[in-house]
Amino acid sequence: MKTRLMIAAAVAAVALLSIPLLRAQQASETRDGVFIHISHGADDPHRVAMALQMAAMMSEDKDVLVYFDIKGIDVVLKDAADSQFSHFPSAQAQLKKLAERKVTVMACPGCLKAAGKTVADLAPGIQVADKKAFFSFTTGRILTLDY
Repeated sequence: MKTRLMIAAAVAAVALLSIPLLRAQQASETRDGVFIHISHGADDPHRVAMALQMAAMMSEDKDVLVYFDIKGIDVVLKDAADSQFSHFPSAQAQLKKLAERKVTVMACPGCLKAAGKTVADLAPGIQVADKKAFFSFTTGRILTLDY
């Protein structure tokens, strides 16, 4: 009986001691994500430049999804005029960098329609927004930045 109690106590001790290790392992496997929402375009190039700069910076070690809606749609069209603000790289240069890093960039389908545009008008690599992607682009927490 004493041996069983000692074995049970040892098993309990090992289980309790392994909890922090399991949490650390889960944390190392989980990446937090950054959802960047861009609702402005040529009407506010500073917002666009800042948002794309943040997306590029965060994509170095975080999962990133960039979502364009409202006037932001104009930035991700095939025939979009490139914009630049202050010291920031141009919008098209930033979008190219994001594509190279395999960052998901999406456009709101309703906003496309409101702008008189279709999926065919989107620049290469730009996806139509998908509700599931908003929650599945990362395994960790989701931080949202709104521009």
